[in-house]
Amino acid sequence: MNDCYSIVVPVYNNQGSLIKLVEILQEKVFSQFQQKNFELIMVDDGSADGSYQELLEIRNRLMPGIKIVRLTRNFGQLAAILAGYSKATGKCVVNISADLQDPPELISEMLGYFENDQYEIVICTRIGRDENFIRRYTSKVFYRLIKALSFKNMPEGGFDYVLLSDKAKKIILESQEVNPFWQGQILWTGFKIKYIPYLRLQRPVGKSAWTFGKKLKMLIDGVLSYSYFPIRLMTVLGTVIALIGFVYALFIIVAKIFGKVPVQGWAPIMVLILVLSGIQMLMLGIIGEYLWRTLDQVRKRPHFIIESILEENTINR
Repeated sequence: MNDCYSIVVPVYNNQGSLIKLVEILQEKVFSQFQQKNFELIMVDDGSADGSYQELLEIRNRLMPGIKIVRLTRNFGQLAAILAGYSKATGKCVVNISADLQDPPELISEMLGYFENDQYEIVICTRIGRDENFIRRYTSKVFYRLIKALSFKNMPEGGFDYVLLSDKAKKIILESQEVNPFWQGQILWTGFKIKYIPYLRLQRPVGKSAWTFGKKLKMLIDGVLSYSYFPIRLMTVLGTVIALIGFVYALFIIVAKIFGKVPVQGWAPIMVLILVLSGIQMLMLGIIGEYLWRTLDQVRKRPHFIIESILEENTINR
């Protein structure tokens, strides 16, 4: 392990913001630690725009010391972060988004807590978002559900701007989960965590790829990977419905013996069939989700495939 700090930047269609990000890092981070070494790792996650060419421009003109990792295709933000972690050699690693929504100057504060207070993990947690109402509301709902079902220490605003010590980073990389919930993996480690609140800024360039579908998948990963709530809910619901069914069946038998049929007509029977079959299909879907994840886990496909690496030199200040 080198005596340096690693910074990982996942890049996906971020053309126009990358040069600005590196300039801010130079001004507000690297210049603040004159005697420290940094390695900057920028991971191109299969960008379809000119992001990779902009990375090459940064390396050739602005900062020759950066490492550029290029993946074969778009594997997703988490895969790009893990690819960066796998190439990080510093005593800690910070991942920051490339879209300028996370203030780079917070890295200095994060490093201070790591060095001076021996925090293994420092999390910048969002107390607000300079975004539209729908994005703010859906994010709040998802993180509150994860907090209620899986992790009591999950910040309500969520997080993806994190410092991990080399020890914590290795635990994340050694995880064998095929469908990992990265935030959950970090909270699960049990290390002492320092939370730094901040306001997530509006994206100045481009459009966010963090869609509702991706949020929903993250919610499913967080609940199914770290909570037995869905299975237990199925058990309780099935038991309750079965008991109601047995009681109602007994009621019908008794009524038949005394010559009174309690149900007349087609509608009540159809309602019962539709409700019960709907609940059964929902339960089968939940079981299928667990089985699919088990199959995925057995396959053990890699999270990412690296196409090329332009090696770095540490940035000596």
